[in-house]
Amino acid sequence: MFEILWRGIAMGVGATILMDIWAIILSGVFGQPASNWAPVGRWFWHLGRGKVFHDAIADAKPYEHELALGWIGHYAIGIIYGLVLAVIMGPSWLAAPTFIPAWILGIVTVGAGWFLLQPGLGLGWAASKRPNPNKVRALNLIAHTVFAIGLYGTALMIR
Repeated sequence: MFEILWRGIAMGVGATILMDIWAIILSGVFGQPASNWAPVGRWFWHLGRGKVFHDAIADAKPYEHELALGWIGHYAIGIIYGLVLAVIMGPSWLAAPTFIPAWILGIVTVGAGWFLLQPGLGLGWAASKRPNPNKVRALNLIAHTVFAIGLYGTALMIR
């Protein structure tokens, strides 16, 4: 079991790092706004106090360490997803990883952003309150595919 746990943690960290590198590339090369994990940290802070959905997270009471909490939450969720994949797929997959299970998990996890985080931040279901929701949705799907590549790539490296 320890083998599955450490591999799941490593896959989650590796995948999250790759996703962050992708965000840096999008920002530097394509002019996408840089990632800002402070609103997510504020959301996590209020989540712990029983408030899930906000009209606008910017209007919620600030938390002094929200940027740090946002980064911690970002990596914690990535680790949880890595653990889920490792536990579901088990030792045989970890010994000979294939991309499709990682990609399916990556795409499924978009739902957490669309139906929990984005409405929680006040962005609407699947970014419906954003000026260009279809662009946001496409970028979400691409980012989670990059995350899946990170899960798979890390699994290959540590097998």
